[in-house]
Amino acid sequence: MKLFISFIVPLVISLSVLTGCREEVVEKTFIRPVRSMEVQAFDAIGKLSFPGRAQASREVNLSFRVTGPLIARLVDVGTEVKRGDLIARIDPRDFEVALRDVQGQLAKAEATRTRTKKDYERLLRIRKQDPGATSEAMIDKARDNFESARATVKSLQAAEESAKDQLEYASLKAPYNGTIVATYVENFQHVSAQQKVVRLLDDSSVEMVVNIPESLISSAKYIRTVSVVFDTHPDSPITATIKEIGTEASLSTRTFPLTLSMEQSADFKILAGMAGKTMAVDADFPDSNTKSGFEIPLSATFSPGEDGATWVWLVSPDKKTVHHQEVTVGALTDNGVTILSGLTPGDILVTAGVHYLQEGQQVLLSQPDGE
Repeated sequence: MKLFISFIVPLVISLSVLTGCREEVVEKTFIRPVRSMEVQAFDAIGKLSFPGRAQASREVNLSFRVTGPLIARLVDVGTEVKRGDLIARIDPRDFEVALRDVQGQLAKAEATRTRTKKDYERLLRIRKQDPGATSEAMIDKARDNFESARATVKSLQAAEESAKDQLEYASLKAPYNGTIVATYVENFQHVSAQQKVVRLLDDSSVEMVVNIPESLISSAKYIRTVSVVFDTHPDSPITATIKEIGTEASLSTRTFPLTLSMEQSADFKILAGMAGKTMAVDADFPDSNTKSGFEIPLSATFSPGEDGATWVWLVSPDKKTVHHQEVTVGALTDNGVTILSGLTPGDILVTAGVHYLQEGQQVLLSQPDGE
């Protein structure tokens, strides 16, 4: 009996301790991270500024199309060149010898062509004057000799053109006006075909790429001109135009690239890499769009019921919780869908994972798109 009691008492104490430990376990609430964006008015892009860096409109690494020893590099970093200017030259002697060799073979082949042509024509005249004086076999052989000689000439003419090209390729020339910004080889160095020799930059016109938030990219097509202010010259704004509107967003920032084009400033020279900011100064937003609201990603919308209503999740800025909001959907756009009612500027909208949220659920906001 004592043995039984001594076994039961420790067991009861152990179970009590385990029960107490279980009661102390606190279940952690999972806070779901979500991607979000701030709802912007359709014409908000005309009131915002975006940073960017200047880049040349054209840049190219120049290289030879043939291999050989470099005997002349006529430019250095900073040299300004015009289209057609000689930049570097490979020793042309091997190419000159090859050209002369082909030209010699061509001259011999042309002489053979002339002789065989005369032989063929002579036999044709003989047959015409006296049909029995020559055989068809002789005429056929003369014709074959002439056709063969003519084909040889054509082949050697093509070889001559190729040899001339090879000789021409030994001289590297500027394809357009610009400035040499880098050199990669030195005089008397053996260079290979396609090996970089110099880098040429055309800065007569300049480009700048800025990143536009997903919520505003559809408005960019209505902007006519943009004012660009570089950090080094804040009092000298430059007018730019939109060259290209990107159609694919960055996976990390969900922004779209917008490429601007501008001419060189009369007050200072814009160099590649200069930092600046842009702001739209002239735009033509349709009245229907500015009044009818907002464009949002299609992934931000969902229809939970069978009534066909469309909802979105809005985030409470202070509590960081979500609540659903019914919206009226308009036309589809290139980048999403137009919302006619149900949203106001400044609303924080969940843009992905909308089917995994519940009313009042706490969320962790990622960096809003475009910031």
